[in-house]
Amino acid sequence: MGLLLTHYASPHTKFLTVPLDGDFAAAAPNQKWAGDITYIWTLEGWLYLAVILDLHSRRVVGWAVSDRMKKDLAIRALDMAVRPRNPPPGCMFHSDRGRLGLGMIPRIIRRLRYCSYDYQKKLQTYGLQPSMSGKGNCYDNSAVETFFKSLKAELIWRQKWPTRRQAEGAIFQYINGFYNTRRRHSYLGGISPLAFEAKVA
Repeated sequence: MGLLLTHYASPHTKFLTVPLDGDFAAAAPNQKWAGDITYIWTLEGWLYLAVILDLHSRRVVGWAVSDRMKKDLAIRALDMAVRPRNPPPGCMFHSDRGRLGLGMIPRIIRRLRYCSYDYQKKLQTYGLQPSMSGKGNCYDNSAVETFFKSLKAELIWRQKWPTRRQAEGAIFQYINGFYNTRRRHSYLGGISPLAFEAKVA
């Protein structure tokens, strides 16, 4: 099963994780998921985006947005992923532990969201096995970071966003109308996440 590591959701609550150790390959859907949070600038202020990817197909299976880094942001993305996918007990969920440096405060906040008691309890309720990146390892959630780079290069950075609602609508169209359904991935042999899942089904 791998090495168990102890993390703390609070000074009095600890939980165990099984680190992926950079192994982002999965032989089938719903074996390994990964999640993270990024932030997008609009003329109204920041829009925060939480996503979850299935590492088998790189498909975005859950996502949520908020005008603030609310406590339930990551949980709403998780709920969205679990409902249609119904992952089996033991499906691993990998998240970023956070790191210091540029963007230190947002990354620490992100860490608190995934390390929180409420989030870890939710993972336990769904039967998901938590995995967390190594402290200070900025490459240990590369699959989700790659998605964020694609989203920003292909959509977000191409124009200004007057409102959060406009940015949210565009993200919805990008994920459901392009990224999952039509965007070709070299990792998947040049086909989209949905086509890859259909091919191996």
